[in-house]
Amino acid sequence: MMLSFVSLLSFALLFIHGGSTQPPFACDSSNPETKNYLFCQTELPITQRARDLVSRLTLDEKISQLVNSAPAIPRLGIPAYEWWSEALHGVSNVGPGVRFDGTIKASTSFPQVILTAASFDPYQWYRIGQAIGREARAMYNAGEANGMTFWAPNINIFRDPRWGRGQETPGEDPFVVGKYAVSYVRGVQGDTFQGGKLHGHLQASACCKHFTAYDLDNWKGTNRFLFDARVTVQDLADTYQPPFEKCVRDGRASGVMCAYNRVNGVPSCADSSLLFKTVRGEWDFKGYVTSDCDAVAIIHNDQGYAKAPEDAVVDVLKAGMDLNCGSYLQNYTKSAVLQKKLPESQVDRALHNLYAVRMRLGLFNGNPVPNPFGNIGADQICSPEHQILALEAARNGIVLLKNEAKLLPLPKSTMSLAVIGPNANSPQTLIGNYAGPPCKSVTPLQALESYVKNTVYHPGCDTVSCSTGAIDKAVDIAKRADYVVLIMGLDQTEEREALDRVDLFLPGRQQELIVSVAKAAKRPVVLVLLSGGPIDISFAKDDPRIGGIFWAGYPGEGGGNALAEVIFGDHNPGGKLPVTWYPQDFTKVPMTDMRMRPESSLDYPGRTYRFYKGDTVFEFGYGLSYSKYSYSFTRVSQNNLYLNHSSSLHTKETSDSVRYMLVSEVGAEICDERKITVHVGVKNNGELAGKHPVLLYVRHGNHGNGRPKKQLIGFRSVILSGGEMGEIQFEVNPCEHLSRANEYGLMVMEEGRHFLVVGDDKHPITIII
Repeated sequence: MMLSFVSLLSFALLFIHGGSTQPPFACDSSNPETKNYLFCQTELPITQRARDLVSRLTLDEKISQLVNSAPAIPRLGIPAYEWWSEALHGVSNVGPGVRFDGTIKASTSFPQVILTAASFDPYQWYRIGQAIGREARAMYNAGEANGMTFWAPNINIFRDPRWGRGQETPGEDPFVVGKYAVSYVRGVQGDTFQGGKLHGHLQASACCKHFTAYDLDNWKGTNRFLFDARVTVQDLADTYQPPFEKCVRDGRASGVMCAYNRVNGVPSCADSSLLFKTVRGEWDFKGYVTSDCDAVAIIHNDQGYAKAPEDAVVDVLKAGMDLNCGSYLQNYTKSAVLQKKLPESQVDRALHNLYAVRMRLGLFNGNPVPNPFGNIGADQICSPEHQILALEAARNGIVLLKNEAKLLPLPKSTMSLAVIGPNANSPQTLIGNYAGPPCKSVTPLQALESYVKNTVYHPGCDTVSCSTGAIDKAVDIAKRADYVVLIMGLDQTEEREALDRVDLFLPGRQQELIVSVAKAAKRPVVLVLLSGGPIDISFAKDDPRIGGIFWAGYPGEGGGNALAEVIFGDHNPGGKLPVTWYPQDFTKVPMTDMRMRPESSLDYPGRTYRFYKGDTVFEFGYGLSYSKYSYSFTRVSQNNLYLNHSSSLHTKETSDSVRYMLVSEVGAEICDERKITVHVGVKNNGELAGKHPVLLYVRHGNHGNGRPKKQLIGFRSVILSGGEMGEIQFEVNPCEHLSRANEYGLMVMEEGRHFLVVGDDKHPITIII
């Protein structure tokens, strides 16, 4: 049940689309000069075209193109271009590349990424990326965008629960984050879900950010501009780098953003080992590298890494950066060249990469209308299909954390409902950060009112900070209602870019409000939390007067309707937490400590479900349903893996006497030959149909010595009716899924028993060397 959903779509579309204007493009066939330019000849390789174009530029023209707002070069018919646009979970008005003040007034606002990740559904992630890419191209085709390079996804690991930008990420697990990156990038750029079908043309350009080990913004006097992330090669290998490798290798992203922070003393944008050796060399990256905004300036001005502005320019261009978000390269590159600190060839190298991406976007192919993606019109923006997808994503992400005595779903015969809380009627809270104007807006309160006519609302607190409140009034309302729904949590005043939290409790008097209302209500109450990061709600988890708890992230424009549907049983919740929910005691750990693995001698508990040794409020992967599901391994193609196929392979021993082999020595061919097919039976033991993510883990038989406690290696969703059984299949690549990083940052396969784990069932796999 939704609040006149179809009529709202039709009504909204009348105001969103107007007439269109032609987008800017180069190589206009009506200009006879273009026939003389090799860079306009589309039958030539893009690398050759880009080199030809750059060879025609003066030094001043070249330097002008190294910044995000690249001016026009009228003598060559090249229009201005804006590199900075954002599309984290929908085309955004953050950044100067896209505007909503013309004929197009809105774009589809999907759930904030952390909630989208909770569906554990890569195909849904792909479809969201696909929709965003189509809306992005439609904006450009309509003349409402000055660029098609979008600086998303954010694929940093949600390492610490206090991080204000954790909401922008797919969570704490590198495997999940990598899968999300690949799905989103393929969708945005116009590839197929399986990948490999781009053939040079980009629908829009996606950018993997922030490379690398960036997950602190502003915490207790330490900010991202000055932070030096001290990271072990082991943690880099199995935590911080894998999502970026997936984004580049498998997603074929056309952009990478280097981060503000230093990594082991070297600014990310000035680290040739990261940018040239790893990204371009090992991962075969073919796109452009941009700085985060003003990240070049801080290398000299704030970090003091470079002695002079020109030295900062030299450091980043020689390291492999191509584009400066900001003006620093515009201001200091020429003096660096004139001082003979920087060869002009380094400027040319960067421009070759930049123009190659613009050419892949079709911006040097003449009039875009007859070209690939040129027919994507403004009717794609806020289309009914995209808005339904936004609603579906919110439904599938919402996580049921508690349902005591089967309080939920609430009966549709409910005669009176009290809705209480500062997030109940706040449309802005639903969309999180890095969002554009949504196509429509239905708050949770409005959606709940469509189920219960006699609904009474009170915010309970003045704002989410809840420094002052009207708790007595909220209690009076709660006393008179059949059921009570409290909609609480955080918003962008509590967690955002440049603002990390210092604790994990609900702000201000929120807990007092919840407990007071629950105590006064006729029945156990329902608590809904809107937030990006985890919250320590141990008090609510243990209070029998709080019968149901949902976490709904920041669920986007469809979030209000999705919440109401789940609360009243029109959708069976199936989301699972993509992050560990830690207790407040975890905040004793400094946010600046980048170590993933625990060190008991130093009372350091480690981080994320893979390594953390300590109590949790809720575990990674936790999530209830109105149904109960059971699992069993029905068939596994092999139980023993023999790796001693060649005497030329070298075996070594770990410090705890476990024999191992380097994955790099095993080789891709052997890895493919040894793949394991795993079949898992799933049964819906409840009465309601549901979509259910099944998570497959691996656990090493040997504990300790830096090994993860367990590691997610696969996830798939299954839709089952009440009482129905189904079977899903996983493919396990032993070199990828049964390996781990050793203390030298090398991936190794260790001899001995490993266990595949799904739910309460486990199956042994033995590696024999």
